[in-house]
Amino acid sequence: MSVLSSVEYSVLDLAPVTDVGTEAEAISNAVKLAQTAERLGYKRFWLAEHHNMDGIASAATAVLVGHIANATNTIRVGAGGVMLPNHAPLVVAENFGTLATLYPNRIDLGLGRAPGGDRLTLRALRRHSEDNVNDFPEQVALLERLFGPEEPGQRLFARPGTNTRVPIWLLGSSLFSAQLAAMRGLPYSFASHFAPALLHQALKLYRDNFQPSEFLDKPHVMVAAPLLLAPTDGEAEYLATTALQRGLALIRGEGLRMKPPVDDMDMLWHPREKQAIWGMYGEALIGGPETVATKLEALINSTQADEVIFTCDFYEHAHRERALTQLAELTA
Repeated sequence: MSVLSSVEYSVLDLAPVTDVGTEAEAISNAVKLAQTAERLGYKRFWLAEHHNMDGIASAATAVLVGHIANATNTIRVGAGGVMLPNHAPLVVAENFGTLATLYPNRIDLGLGRAPGGDRLTLRALRRHSEDNVNDFPEQVALLERLFGPEEPGQRLFARPGTNTRVPIWLLGSSLFSAQLAAMRGLPYSFASHFAPALLHQALKLYRDNFQPSEFLDKPHVMVAAPLLLAPTDGEAEYLATTALQRGLALIRGEGLRMKPPVDDMDMLWHPREKQAIWGMYGEALIGGPETVATKLEALINSTQADEVIFTCDFYEHAHRERALTQLAELTA
């Protein structure tokens, strides 16, 4: 078995909105992408929670998870992730317990500690980020109980939710969630698609400290990477400038609507911005099939990942579907 066929592959989507598109079109494209991923044999299709960001249509993550699960048949659908400081754990358990009841054995719940927005957004969500971030381990433990079987003397229930055993993943770009996932024996996904700096340190911490649990008997790692695959290196590098422009907009605090590719990014960014953005895209798989296969094999070998989950921020939806198709052919 080749390295590329030894792991499972999944898709992480933010329902991206283009500069001339609508949110309705973005959601429709997310459904189409999930259907393509299912047809090609990808394991999961996850959606990420972000708030008050022009250009991202996945804010109501649980709603979109249900919409996509209803439009597919076999692929696992989930949140990658729900930003738990924004929500009461009971509501999360009810939402995902309902989804798991409607779509048995197909729903995942990835949990993050980041707020997914600024302080103004947090106030609008009526949450206090500092307290909720500090309570994150207790909130995760509560969710585990709410998804578990009814216990003697239990007074708080998620209905639906009890005994649905929705799989919980911990997500992170730092070391905190790696340590917590190890302690609780949960699967762990590292956000190396935008913050790869601590990737190897976090995975080592997770594996070295892993405690077997009722959920897992050994560590299970997923790493995220931008997939910017096209028929040739030149085309991929050109199309990838859409993702690079989005990174530039992010660090400048601008809107995140996807923009068409450009011939020369050096006309748009300053040297320090260029350095920062390439730091974000350090694990990006940019290139034609041969180049991407080499980079992906190196990523899998260096991380010993069990799964890889891809973002794919091309401007044209057809190019995103083409990239997933090409990747499936490479890894068959």
